[in-house]
Amino acid sequence: MADTALLSRRAVCLSIGTSGLWPNAWAQPSMARQARVGFLISESVADQTSRIEALRAGLAELRWVEGRNLFVELRAADGAYERLPALAAQLVDTRAEVIVAFGIKSLAAARRATATVPIVIPATSSDLVALGFIDSLARPGKNVTGSTTFGPEIMAKRLELLKETLPAARRVAVLVNPANASFGPTFAVMSTAAKSLKLVIEPVEVRDVIGFKSAFAAMARSKVDGLVIQDDTIFGEANADEIAALAAQQRLPAVGGREFADAGGTIGYGRTDAELYRRGAYFIDRILNGARPADLPVEQATRFELVINQRVATAIGITIPQTVLLRADRVIR
Repeated sequence: MADTALLSRRAVCLSIGTSGLWPNAWAQPSMARQARVGFLISESVADQTSRIEALRAGLAELRWVEGRNLFVELRAADGAYERLPALAAQLVDTRAEVIVAFGIKSLAAARRATATVPIVIPATSSDLVALGFIDSLARPGKNVTGSTTFGPEIMAKRLELLKETLPAARRVAVLVNPANASFGPTFAVMSTAAKSLKLVIEPVEVRDVIGFKSAFAAMARSKVDGLVIQDDTIFGEANADEIAALAAQQRLPAVGGREFADAGGTIGYGRTDAELYRRGAYFIDRILNGARPADLPVEQATRFELVINQRVATAIGITIPQTVLLRADRVIR
């Protein structure tokens, strides 16, 4: 059986703005009352296309239609994270009724910009309680709500999958973005798991897309046996192809998110972002209709997908054990 469960219901906050790539609104406002929502994106708009479309579809299902009763402001930092505080402040100045944070870096900037404007984060692998963004999952207590996905546990699970696939492995690289606030807590959980698996894990930092090649060169010098990839917007769908290609060039078995296997990585295990961002519309709708984010429980995603790219595994010379194949939701042959 696959490692899947039911997806809990979640609340999501909408943060949209523009970095000059798109107009400030996706449609001209109508004569009806216009709800103003902001999207705050740490990477580029292109990197987040599938998430944006899923969120828009969810809003449309709830009868929030751009040009009729919804006005969207979008701000994207294009990977220049130092721009996020100013972009978040801009969204506050536009009097956005909800800010949607695309990832933990955007959430941190939005929370610094305002303690009163509701903020929704549709999906994050970070521990929102430990980082101080909410008081508890059941009663967030502040102006943040949304969904969380057990990030440290997911990373530990990826490490276990790699070890099960490569029993002789001893040294494993972990591709991380140090700008992600969850890096420290996640690595601590992974370190505990690594000890029980008799593995040594080595963080390899990447802060922007131009750092991918040098990161893989560092892994080659260290002669690691495999790679585990952190959940972060920079390692997501838009850059998964490049990361998978670099791993394949080194014949390096790697485990990342679900989209990583689809892009040509060996194994993918993780959340389904499209579902979570579509669900994010629920939280926005509740807030626009008067609910307080402090009272909207943060949901915990419990449906995760295991994808095996057997074609790639064969090409780089490894055999996926039957115990792993039998648990896969999908096998790419």
